[in-house]
Amino acid sequence: SPQAAMAAVLEGSEVHMSTEERGGSGPDPGAGVTIGATVPTGFEPTAAEEVGEKIGAEARIGKDRGRIYFRIGADKLPLVHRLRSVDNLFVVVAEYNNYQFKESKEETLLDLQKLASQLPWTIALEVWKMNNALKKKRGRRRGGNSSVLTPKGDVSKEGDTEADSPRPEDEEGRDEDGGGCAPAERDAADKPLKFRVTCNRAGDKHSFTSNDAARDFGGAVQEFFQWKADMTKFDIEVLLNIHNQELVVGIALTEESLHRRNITHFGPTTLRSTLAYGMLRLCRPQISDVIVDPMCGTGAIPVEGAIEWQQSFFIAGDNNDMAVNRTVNNTNHILKRRQEGGSSAPGLRMDTARWDLCRLPLRASSVDIIVTDMPFGKRMGSRKKNWDLYPSCLREMARVCRPATGKAVLLTQDKKCFAKALSRMGGLWRRSHTVWVNVGGLHAAVYVLKRTGWVYGAAAEDGAEGRGEGEEEELL
Repeated sequence: SPQAAMAAVLEGSEVHMSTEERGGSGPDPGAGVTIGATVPTGFEPTAAEEVGEKIGAEARIGKDRGRIYFRIGADKLPLVHRLRSVDNLFVVVAEYNNYQFKESKEETLLDLQKLASQLPWTIALEVWKMNNALKKKRGRRRGGNSSVLTPKGDVSKEGDTEADSPRPEDEEGRDEDGGGCAPAERDAADKPLKFRVTCNRAGDKHSFTSNDAARDFGGAVQEFFQWKADMTKFDIEVLLNIHNQELVVGIALTEESLHRRNITHFGPTTLRSTLAYGMLRLCRPQISDVIVDPMCGTGAIPVEGAIEWQQSFFIAGDNNDMAVNRTVNNTNHILKRRQEGGSSAPGLRMDTARWDLCRLPLRASSVDIIVTDMPFGKRMGSRKKNWDLYPSCLREMARVCRPATGKAVLLTQDKKCFAKALSRMGGLWRRSHTVWVNVGGLHAAVYVLKRTGWVYGAAAEDGAEGRGEGEEEELL
């Protein structure tokens, strides 16, 4: 029976169900649990590298783009929330590498209904409970129930629970501890959990839709646990991820994407903090490096860098007054949160300036790394203007960047214009590699460039023409 299967998990023994028959694997208490994470598409290897470096776990990239999986012990759960490259986290209930979907819609949905009562839920729910306790300790919870969970609504009243209504969560403060819990927590202890099922499906050989799967699987989950369905004010979110023949069932550990951790003052094209981190990690900042974002917008890249690489120095600049003000406000918000939380973390090694990105007020060969989000020509600027802007800013970047050792990591969706501009640089830049990413549904590219040993002003078509002789000699 399902109850016997759940008891078997608690005792650490094998679960007798269709998991093995269909190629799936549930959490093993002795080996920890499997954590899944969504990451910016294209940056899966970068995220896997961070997991290995900071947690010591080997991460594998999922078949569906934008996901990685890794196994941890429960004691490392706090470290998972400190990862900078992941958007959302979930604990895996069960995973099927070759799930045999039936040809007919009715049979497939019936199988999904049966699956709900056969899954090894207990370990994943315990991790969910621990995760809630962790968020409660840090004072960042919206709402939820941290009781021990068993089927058929048998809720053990261990620990406090929070009221149903969500509580505003600070967008940045995921690293600082906060205080206390709502007094109304204890009143929710006897209420059934509210839940929803979210299905993400990819593949063209399925006989059902995402809504079909979520509805039927969710109905079976509701019957099994006696939970209450609520699409908005839910305590627990069950995930059903389907990619061709791969099926992963999980429980969400984050209520909103972690990419919102730093920014409170948004602009029209604010870059996700997780994508900013991935771009910075591609250039591997070193101690004492000077890192510049000449088109900083809201400051997502330099702010993220100053938090993570505290031994480097960051300079943010933009030609728009509102963008500069947003960057300053986002920086001040982080410093204020640290002060209010009693954090001993050092201040941000970062300056902000207003400038013309084609005539930067920086000395030649004074910058180690340039990282920026270039205008796509859609929401900001225009494709026509990019044909003049891109060559000009690439030349100016080459001027201020150190020959032979300097790097640039540049994000753009206007790939044709960028390729043409790069070809006109006269050998000042060499493209190392390209990371293809999805930015708000747009197919974009992150270009990793290395500054060659060519001296600015000595190569053809590198911008020396048009300057006065005295100015050219000064640049050399």
